[in-house]
Amino acid sequence: MKNLLPQNWQFNAEQLNNLETTNKWLLPPLVDLCGRLRELGYSQHGTFKSEGNTARHNGFLHVCMPPDTNPVLENGSLFKGLRERAYQDGGIHLHILGALTAGLNGEQPANIAGLKQGGAIGVSNARHAFANDDVLLRALEYSATFDMKVFFYPDEPSLSKNGVAHDGYIASYHGLAGIPWIAETVALSKQLLIVEETGVSAHFSQLTCKSSIELMRWAKQKGLPVTCDVAMHQLHLTDDALIGFNALAYVLPPLRSNTDKKALLEGLQDGTIDAICSHHEPLAMTAKQSPFAECTAGISTYDTFMALGCQLVKDGILTAEQLVEKICLNPAKIAGITDSENNGFYQQTGGAVLVNPNISWKISKETMLSQGKNTPFIGSELVGKVEKVFFNAE
Repeated sequence: MKNLLPQNWQFNAEQLNNLETTNKWLLPPLVDLCGRLRELGYSQHGTFKSEGNTARHNGFLHVCMPPDTNPVLENGSLFKGLRERAYQDGGIHLHILGALTAGLNGEQPANIAGLKQGGAIGVSNARHAFANDDVLLRALEYSATFDMKVFFYPDEPSLSKNGVAHDGYIASYHGLAGIPWIAETVALSKQLLIVEETGVSAHFSQLTCKSSIELMRWAKQKGLPVTCDVAMHQLHLTDDALIGFNALAYVLPPLRSNTDKKALLEGLQDGTIDAICSHHEPLAMTAKQSPFAECTAGISTYDTFMALGCQLVKDGILTAEQLVEKICLNPAKIAGITDSENNGFYQQTGGAVLVNPNISWKISKETMLSQGKNTPFIGSELVGKVEKVFFNAE
């Protein structure tokens, strides 16, 4: 067995007794920087019970939830109850991102002091637009005042509006409205400059294109307080997956070109990309049965996440140790659950995940735990799976 747990990790090795561990990996619990569990306002797609259980059985014991729920996560006094429900119903530790602007309408900053008091790990406007750059500037200044990390999902709506696929040959051939890569990089450029001006700590989630990775390299070389992640499916799929109007591959931000995918893998290897998130978005199958442009975007990812991570190791993109950094340790640092202010919550709750990186299995609606069966990997033979999760009580 390859033991990939950090030194002095809270885990009782006696729990491995009587288990076959040959050629397997023992990891710390996975930390997801973006998982939509659908409990609030979208329970037809999933719940804390269904998606929390799916996360847990696939190694994710810590999940960060963005604020674009219904209602919007802007009342810090409600967060404790949500965390308790996620723990009781789904067996996971929930970490909440509060709304950066009131109602996510982009017009005025939210009550960031109240969000921090409620235990939010950061603030975000998700993929919602800002009314203007002044609102963005003031919101970041306000966040910096309270030492709140800002999570960005870079998108310039005037460029991406009505688009449903990467603006390239595949979209053109299928007659689909395109989303150009500059919709991401224009927003990212602006946000990085305002981060530099305000000094706020910022995390950029779900980057998809080559130019974004180049901008992040520049920002890190300048010493800006920034980190970034990529969704696991962006490391394995391109817009080729849309051929034949495959709505199961419809996700926002969109799957990009082979050139972009190569740049993401290079950014992962050289450390420009700090983490890999799930971007889990379970959907009822009816949400994918309309004409492509009228379907709901999203991919259910928890059931396939570890197999795709193992594939990165098999392909020589990452070592097993580096994979642990990208899906466990770095996300925990970015979420702020390893710091002294949270009393080292990640370390204290401990636990472990036993992975068989060599087991072959077929992904089907029957083998998926998630309530959402919306994945383009349906029918695929995958290699690698979580076999056992050890969950320490708080």
